Amino acid sequence: MTQTPLRVVVAKPGLDGHDRGAKVVARALRDAGVEVIYTGLHQTPEQIVEAAIAEDADAVGLSVLSGAHMTLFRRVLDLLEQRDARDIVVFGGGIIPEADIGPLTEMGVARIFTPGATTAEITEWVRTALADQPDPATR
Repeated sequence: MTQTPLRVVVAKPGLDGHDRGAKVVARALRDAGVEVIYTGLHQTPEQIVEAAIAEDADAVGLSVLSGAHMTLFRRVLDLLEQRDARDIVVFGGGIIPEADIGPLTEMGVARIFTPGATTAEITEWVRTALADQPDPATR
């Protein structure tokens, strides 16, 4: 039986219009063999969760530079819970203060990448963290 490639939705929630980092991460994940769905700018948490479910994603990667990371991550996690889709791993990055990483982890965010994280570090984490996920074809 062939393992289905990992599928990750990369999203830019809220009004932040800076998406270069998200595009770089999306490209690095694609180059590493991950199927990536990039949602584009100005997505609501509802749109992001809908895309993740519709695309049968293994994970959602949020890029947040706006300062609204606590609210946006919480909303995505709550919506996944409401849709019985908490098996979708949530991770992210951006301009996120060190003091907020612990609370984000406690609320259920699997990993936060701060400025300076390399694409190799991110792709390796995605491969390792999602390796234990059930194959979407068998969910």
